[in-house]
Amino acid sequence: METGNDNADASSSSSNSFYTFPPLPPIILPRSPSNQEEGNIPPLFDPPLQLSLRNHHEIMPQSLKEQYILRISHFFNNPLGGFRINEFKSVITKKVCQLPSFFSAALFRKIDIESSGIVTRDKFIRYWVDGDMLTMDTVTQMYRILKQPDHEYLSQVDFEPILQELLETHPGLEFLKTKPNFQKRYAETVIYRIFYHINRRGNGRLSLRELKRGNLIPAMQRVDDEEDTDGVLRYFSYKQFYVIYRKFGEVDANHDFLIDQGDILTYGDGALTSRIVARIFEQAPRKFTCKVARHMNYEDFVYFLISVEDKSSEPSVEYWFKLLDLDGNGKLTPGEMRYFYEDHAEKPVSFEMISCQIIDMIAPEREEYITLRDLKRSDLSRIVFEVLSNRGKLLAFDDRVRFPLPRRRGHQHPDLIEWLRFVDKEFESMLIDAEFISSSEDEPMEGWGEPIEEMHD
Repeated sequence: METGNDNADASSSSSNSFYTFPPLPPIILPRSPSNQEEGNIPPLFDPPLQLSLRNHHEIMPQSLKEQYILRISHFFNNPLGGFRINEFKSVITKKVCQLPSFFSAALFRKIDIESSGIVTRDKFIRYWVDGDMLTMDTVTQMYRILKQPDHEYLSQVDFEPILQELLETHPGLEFLKTKPNFQKRYAETVIYRIFYHINRRGNGRLSLRELKRGNLIPAMQRVDDEEDTDGVLRYFSYKQFYVIYRKFGEVDANHDFLIDQGDILTYGDGALTSRIVARIFEQAPRKFTCKVARHMNYEDFVYFLISVEDKSSEPSVEYWFKLLDLDGNGKLTPGEMRYFYEDHAEKPVSFEMISCQIIDMIAPEREEYITLRDLKRSDLSRIVFEVLSNRGKLLAFDDRVRFPLPRRRGHQHPDLIEWLRFVDKEFESMLIDAEFISSSEDEPMEGWGEPIEEMHD
């Protein structure tokens, strides 16, 4: 599984090839009480002992080490003297190490450096105890398991083994086993979303500090416990992948798996102004990873889509600020805002009136300009972005049909309200389309969806 690959000659492939849409997610029934009990494996140690182990970051007292080794030794007391990968998952990964089950293969390879196919007691102790993995917090443990030995960061490819194992073993993704192309695209989408939200430096190198500041680990633990990936609102939801991938297909008019400036101008029924789209393709908010000049690839589109449809998230606020800050001096001035406002074909009110309302909404520290800090402090920053970039939203704003403000108080995930609203609306519309298509003909459909593998690998 490789991410972010583009061939320079991708556009030369025929646009008349037949495609299929990603399969719709199945309905996952909730677990029975008995299954739920079986899925909750009790911890190997009592909480006080586990806390004591984690609090000794440098040197573990010999008494604690001996107590730990004594407790795990009976697990390895079997005819094989250790574990092959299948048994390793349920006993060592889940019960002893208390990690998500889809870390099993990666952890197994880290311990079984001779590739013998068996992890013995001595091998495990050498890696987990003597290597001080036991005393690390869960985030650091996962980081150490995934990263390359000579790196001090995680790259996209480091996540591929655990995504592959998740796809092979998760009951909510079992229906994709006969769709390897869509398995690949699902894994890519998860990885792109992880880096969008957590790799705040945008350099493709996810540091341990960024990982600790993010929310990835709880999402990993949650998806391991859920039978339906859509029960996990961050990163792993198949429904969210389905919407993202289908939206890409709607914009990719000639089905070459590349998107140009003209394609993006059609996004949202042409809602974005030409100057906004031009700035995106100048790569002002983010450098494209696409190797084909003046084009987006799927990864670039994922970043674009999340930024456009979830303008309240912090990475999106940063994306839009860079886009609007024409001279890159960290100050959004009235002149810069006027430049984008004047690109609207219909200007129902004067810029001066719009500018005053923006200042009133954001309440910047200095009225002469707006900073990124000002926008991050405000719950109304998304309205500024909408008014300056989206034709339909500007008209709605002028008619005083105010954008519905998110009801953040009391919501379990206040930072996800805008994104979940978008996904639910689009998914409902796509379901209607899918029902229409499935009821029309059984013959192959000429549409967009599954890319031709030789074009993009």
